[in-house]
Parts: sequence; structure tokens; C-alpha cells
Amino acid sequence: MSSSTAQLLRGLTGLTQRLLVQRAQIHSKPPREELGTMDAAVRLTSCFLCFLLPSDWVLSHLESYKKWE
Repeated sequence: MSSSTAQLLRGLTGLTQRLLVQRAQIHSKPPREELGTMDAAVRLTSCFLCFLLPSDWVLSHLESYKKWE
């Protein structure tokens, strides 16, 4: 292996090591107020309705979408 190839490999491994060491500085705080059971249930239900109702509609009407008109 030539010296230039060795230098190139050393440079690349040094670059990857520097990229792996850098980490994001993320700081979070505890919530100001805890969510109640009812709040969590309402939010979870609304998420399910927003994502599952449209897909349920499509799946239940799939046969009518397949027909030629």
C-alpha cells in the first residue's frame, strides 16, 4: 500500500470518528401540568378517528372502486 493511500485512509477514518462523536445538545423540561385520564383518552380517540376512519371507508368500499362504470 502506498503512503498516499495510507494517508487517505487515515484521513477518512478520522473524519468518520469526528462525525460519530458529535451529538446534539437536547434539553427538555418536565411538563408544566400532567395530562388527565380524560384528556389522554380524548386525544387518543381523535388520533385513531383521524387515521382509521378514512382507511376504513376505503376498505369497506373497495369492491365498488374496482367496478368499471
